[in-house]
Amino acid sequence: MDIYQAMQARYSVRAYQDREVEQEKLDRVLDAGRIAPSARNAQAWKFVVARDGQLRENMAKAAEQPLLAKAPVVIAAVATDPERIMRCGIRSAPIDLAIAIDHMTLAATAEGLGTCWIGSFDQDACCNLLDVPPAAQIIELLVLGYPADEPKAKPRKDLSEVVCYETFS
Repeated sequence: MDIYQAMQARYSVRAYQDREVEQEKLDRVLDAGRIAPSARNAQAWKFVVARDGQLRENMAKAAEQPLLAKAPVVIAAVATDPERIMRCGIRSAPIDLAIAIDHMTLAATAEGLGTCWIGSFDQDACCNLLDVPPAAQIIELLVLGYPADEPKAKPRKDLSEVVCYETFS
C-alpha cells in the first residue's frame, strides 16, 4: 500500500477484533512515530504502550472512553517538554506529537490495523495510571488494533474551499 492509498483508507476505527497485534507490526507502527519530524529535531516525546487488559480498563474508566478497553493496544503520546514555545508563539508538543501520531496511523493502516485518536481524557488520572512524571504531559491517546467495523465515507471539502494562494481569502 502506498502513502496515498493509506491516506484514503485510514479512518477512525471504533470497534476492534479480539485479536492481539503482532509485536513486529507494533514495532513498525511505533518506529513510524519515532522517525517523524519535530521542532528542532528535539524528539521531546515518549510513547507509552498499554497492552495489559486491566490497565486499559482503568484508562477507559479514567478517560470515560470505553473504546480504550476494547482495543488491544493504547499508545499514550507523551510530551517530555510540554511547555516549549516555538518562535511563532505556538507550543511545539501538540504539533510534534500530532505529526508522530499521524505517521503511526498511516503505518498502522499499511499494516492492516486500525486506529482512533482520543483527545478527551482525564490528564491527571491517565498520567497517574501510566506513571507519567509531573513535568511531562499526555498530548493524545492512540487506540490500535484490527478493525471489526467497516470504513465510513469521509466527507471532505473541495480543495478550492481550503486552499488559498498568495493571501488568505
